[in-house]
Amino acid sequence: MWRGVVGGIVLAVAVAGCSSRKSPHAEPIEARPGVTQVGTASWYGPGFHGNRTSSGEVYDQYDLTAAHQTLPLGTRVSVTNLQNGRQVEVRINDRGPFVKDRAIDLSYAAARSLDMLGPGTAPVRIEVLDDAVLQVAAVAYTVQVASFASRDNAMRLKGTLAERFDGVYVAPFEVNSGRYYRVRLGRFGRREDAVRLAQQVTPLGLAAIIVEDGH
Repeated sequence: MWRGVVGGIVLAVAVAGCSSRKSPHAEPIEARPGVTQVGTASWYGPGFHGNRTSSGEVYDQYDLTAAHQTLPLGTRVSVTNLQNGRQVEVRINDRGPFVKDRAIDLSYAAARSLDMLGPGTAPVRIEVLDDAVLQVAAVAYTVQVASFASRDNAMRLKGTLAERFDGVYVAPFEVNSGRYYRVRLGRFGRREDAVRLAQQVTPLGLAAIIVEDGH
């Protein structure tokens, strides 16, 4: 079934796609670290929340996941919004998008991180980070509130948050396009504990999201 949240015209196309269950031809990309793909990203959210994904997992729109037509399920990729430079790391756990000229379908949380909820689509660069299929559960969960290309911006936000919260840290993240600095809070063995912390952070106007931290 087609995934994506866009306007009425595209929705009509989606309905046709659901009835035929046929996807447009998509050239597979190599599931090898460092391989990149440039294309259009869309996102899917509330209408699919709680449904089963192609991997068998239940779709949670607040997790950093995505649908891709050809990459192996479990592959982690970095997605960069080419319009604003914002970046997010997601795990492929579903198939789609089944609309021509779309490269990846992001979860609500991932799309929010890239600041593309309003437009519905954005030009992106996808970079394969690893080719591990159906990875095991995360060692820990953490709350990510921002990702910057500037280390100084990340450190300023860290300093502000450290006045109110314990366990604030900056996690550098290297991709072919450059280095990003992710501001994160805490490490928890249970996702529920990370959710509680995220609920304390969001009133500050930050887009807190729960991420898996396997390191």
